[in-house]
This record gives sequence, C-alpha cells and structure tokens, in this order.
Amino acid sequence: MKKALFSIALLVTLTFGAKAQFILGVKGGADFSRIKADNLSASTLTGYQAGIFMRGGNSVFFQPEIYLNSSGSKFTAQNGGASAGGESVRFTNISFPLLFGGAFGPRNMNFRILGGPVYSAIIDKNRQFSDGFIATHPGIYNYVSNTLGYQGGIGGDIGAFTIDLRYEGGLTQINKDYSQRQNMWSLSLGFKVL
Repeated sequence: MKKALFSIALLVTLTFGAKAQFILGVKGGADFSRIKADNLSASTLTGYQAGIFMRGGNSVFFQPEIYLNSSGSKFTAQNGGASAGGESVRFTNISFPLLFGGAFGPRNMNFRILGGPVYSAIIDKNRQFSDGFIATHPGIYNYVSNTLGYQGGIGGDIGAFTIDLRYEGGLTQINKDYSQRQNMWSLSLGFKVL
C-alpha cells in the first residue's frame, strides 16, 4: 500500500513538474532585413514572421521554433553601375531556430537571454531587377535555396505573453557571386497556449 501511494505521489509530482517546465506558443512579428553585398549599396526591407515555439526548462531552457517569414533587401549600384532605383529581392522562408538560453525571474514574469543556430529554407524568391541592373550585375539572380545562420537576443514573459528582440546573422552566403550574407533584426510577440 505504501509503495502504491508513493508511486502515485511520485507520478503526480513528475506530471505537474513536467507541465511546469514545458511551454507551447504561437508568435508573430516584424523582420527588418538587409543583404550585405560587394559593390552594391543595400538598404533595409521590412517583412513579417508567424509561427510556433516550444520551450523546455526553467532558468536554463531549450527553445526550438518553426515560422514563416519574409526577408530581403533593396539595392543601389555603386561605382557608376546601372540602377533604376527599384532593385530589390524578397524571400519567403521557413525558418528553424534551435535556441538555448537563460531566464531570470519567475516563470510568468521574467527576462530571457537566448541564442543558437537557425536554418532557413527559401520557398519563394521575388526578384525585381531592371534589365540595365542585370546587365551590369550578372549573377545577381543566383540565390541559394537554403541558408545557415545564428540568432541572439533578449526577451521577456509577462503572464501568457512573450516578447523577443533578436539579431540574425548569416553564416553562409545567400549569393556567392556577390558574397551576399543576410542579416536581420526581428521583433516578435507571442502567446503561450500551454
């Protein structure tokens, strides 16, 4: 009888303890991306992100995510190259960050620091380049289909709501002909479902 009661108490404790250490939520926000390139002046393009996140752990946690986002950049030719002024590229991506971090404060009112690798699969490439720009920049269309990068940032939880500010840097080139790497700032709001 004592073993049965002990087993039930242990099971209840582990069940509630595991629930307290696991969070599932939805998130959405804005991305501000720019692609650095040789011989091109790049400016920021505003995009979006929407997806889900999971977080396991308390003061030290693991947070995998999956979300749909848009990124890209606007370009102007340097060194006298032809440009109509409306040159841009916008990607639609599915991104998979695997983040590790630390939280300070209680579970429902905390400050977080997080970082880790991110893999992005590019599912659509919307390229808007004039004929003159393409003629003076051959290979500008040669964008890869996936990238690897890193993310680092801060965030916080207030009740069921989360907020994150992150920087994403490119580890791999998105266009090897122009040594282009994508960099992005993102601001997102989330809601904990579990």
